[in-house]
Amino acid sequence: MKHSRIILATALAVAWSRPSAQQVPVFRAGIELVNVGVTVADKKGSLVTDLTDNDFEIYEDGKKQTIRYFAAGDPTGPDHPGPEMHLGLLLDVSESMGEDIKFTQTASIKFLNRLVDAVDITMVDFDTQVRVARYGQDEFARLIERIRQRKASGWTALYDAIGVYLDGAGGQDGRKIMLLYTDGGDTRSAIRFNELLDLLKASDVTVYAIGELEHQSSSGRNAQRVVLQQIADATGGQAFFPLDVKDLDPVYDKVLAAIRAQYTIGYLSTNDKTDGRWRKVEIKVTRKGDYRTRSRKGYFAPYKGAPDKPKP
Repeated sequence: MKHSRIILATALAVAWSRPSAQQVPVFRAGIELVNVGVTVADKKGSLVTDLTDNDFEIYEDGKKQTIRYFAAGDPTGPDHPGPEMHLGLLLDVSESMGEDIKFTQTASIKFLNRLVDAVDITMVDFDTQVRVARYGQDEFARLIERIRQRKASGWTALYDAIGVYLDGAGGQDGRKIMLLYTDGGDTRSAIRFNELLDLLKASDVTVYAIGELEHQSSSGRNAQRVVLQQIADATGGQAFFPLDVKDLDPVYDKVLAAIRAQYTIGYLSTNDKTDGRWRKVEIKVTRKGDYRTRSRKGYFAPYKGAPDKPKP
């Protein structure tokens, strides 16, 4: 795969994603199969990896749906491949990350060395601007060099960077995992936070956020924890807040285990309305036992708009 690079000014990079006051983000036209990634844990918190499609029921707005697609994850690693996986790596390189930029670089490279089964890696590094590049696994050395060359400067267009990544990921088939490194403080984006949450909920990307908040004030730290937690929760992912590089291994153990234990469930909605409304999705495990599921909470229906009135 050839290396492609797009450098986008922030205001232009998100023009696609700024809905009007009457609009909400929706799936791309033609999307019919609703795919939901879900991880399951038992009452002790251990991930459950041996379920089949017969162990699940899925409901949309309280109505049971028929499972049309099911795929187990990859609990044992790349030697037993599950569904095709695309990885998004988002790095905050703004000036506020100055004291943490080395941590970010070390942490992201450490993760990439452990997750080697993604078919490609989309790197988005952001400050005042948002820069995007996609790499194949055969370009791993070039990706690592790009990470090492980043220097902290400028404002923080965090929400725009996530929006740009989601737009590109919408055209990819398979599982989509996003790993985000940031201090959580957006200071530049054109997208507002509530709009970003709608975009996340409309996507089928699972977000794992690594918050580097050690150098924040106590009030700032608490506010950014909430932001990153909401970003991850909207997609059925998780947020982590390690204080040191030595804390990364247990965090990565949890992230990798969750990625490889994730099931993908697909169904065709019995609701054929194209009204763009939010639809609540609930997944239940029918196998006997006490289980907890983690997944996105729903999606926006396709939207075609009202038909044009005939001219007199």
